[in-house]
Amino acid sequence: MSITMDTTDADLESVLAAADAARRPLARTSPADRADALEAVARALEEARTELVALAAAETHLPEARLNGELTRTVFQARLFAAGLRDASLVPATVEHADPDWGMGPRPDIRRTVVPLGPVLVFAASNFPFAFSVFGGDSASALAAGCPVVVKAHPGHPELSRATAAHVVEALEGVGYPVGAFALIEGVEASIAALRDRRVKAAGFTGSLRGGRALFDIATGRPDPIPFYGELGSVNPVVVTPAAWAERGTGIVEGWVGSLTLGAGQFCTNPGVVLVPDADAFTSAVDLPVPGPMLNPGIVEGFGTSTAQLREQPGVSVAARGPESGEGVAAQVLTVSAADVLANPHVLDIEAFGPAGLVVGYSSAEELEQVLDVLPGQLTGSVQAASADDDLAREVALLLAESVGRVVWNEWPTGVTVSAAQQHGGPWPATTAPTTTSVGTAAIDRWQRPVAFQGVPAAALPEQLRD
Repeated sequence: MSITMDTTDADLESVLAAADAARRPLARTSPADRADALEAVARALEEARTELVALAAAETHLPEARLNGELTRTVFQARLFAAGLRDASLVPATVEHADPDWGMGPRPDIRRTVVPLGPVLVFAASNFPFAFSVFGGDSASALAAGCPVVVKAHPGHPELSRATAAHVVEALEGVGYPVGAFALIEGVEASIAALRDRRVKAAGFTGSLRGGRALFDIATGRPDPIPFYGELGSVNPVVVTPAAWAERGTGIVEGWVGSLTLGAGQFCTNPGVVLVPDADAFTSAVDLPVPGPMLNPGIVEGFGTSTAQLREQPGVSVAARGPESGEGVAAQVLTVSAADVLANPHVLDIEAFGPAGLVVGYSSAEELEQVLDVLPGQLTGSVQAASADDDLAREVALLLAESVGRVVWNEWPTGVTVSAAQQHGGPWPATTAPTTTSVGTAAIDRWQRPVAFQGVPAAALPEQLRD
């Protein structure tokens, strides 16, 4: 059994002092240096694949095939940031030479780029022990930005966290990075103390709405408020149009159940709500599998609590329940009318993190639009449209874009590719910062701020601003 070793006050002070000392050297590294560092970490994690996957499987109960794929994604992600640093696509630079004839009067030589914020505190997630954990997207993007990183390990996989951090530190030291460029801390008290410390300049979080909101309040309530980039919760609605239902209803039900129960439903993009024109026909076609194992007892307990909350909402009933797993967890589908949702929009706030979904039956396009109007902020919103002209589907896509970060057409939201165009975010309560993404190369923007250099000689300019 793993033993959680909470970071002591003395050790936390050493970590924060080292991160602060590393702040300036890292800020002055070149994009090529940062690319070298990310590639070194990618190689180290790849070489340690067998060790790390075995640890992850033992602590999270996730299958090795899934974990291997996730580690591949993590390594790819680091190399993608490195490539963006090398080709300058992640190194913004705007150069305006002096212009005596500028319309509002002579313009000086002015050049704009970005600088790193400083030490970043990352709260690791439980459900992706590689991709959103110690060296997940927050850590990789912060290092790409030139920030020291302090990671708060998730208690769901402590041994994996320690091993991953050790490989990252060794790889960074191997390319000449200073002590303090990367560190791991453990325990709630240590993480809160770090979040309050003036040397920490930004934080990233993936987890529950309740926990994320508490940390957000600390970060923004400091004497010197800092950015807090939290991914908190989402029910990721799917809208099935009448034309799509008539064309391929059975396939839509099967696709939804497959996405809903994938990984025992433990994805932040799990499609927990589906809006359909015929709820009775939809639910009667549902065939629920035995769910796989959940990550830890806390998530099992939370799943039970959230599904009980759903069942207690006015108008909600259980339409289908699958066979129980060895943990006593069963996939389930609940149903409610759009009219009841409009009378009690709170039902759309309840995220059942696990294999449970809510089917909402709507009677008209107008009623569907009314439900979408009360939808809280989401990571994703999906449209299941007919293959031919589907005017309602096009309207739904535009309506969803008002409240979600990613609109998905005739696909399912589980599975988030890492790319330059990706957006993994959304309005509150999906995230605390809807103008940013935590997945994809644009994630680097969270850890940098713009600076303009006016009349500064070339020798004193950052490399990317020199002629």
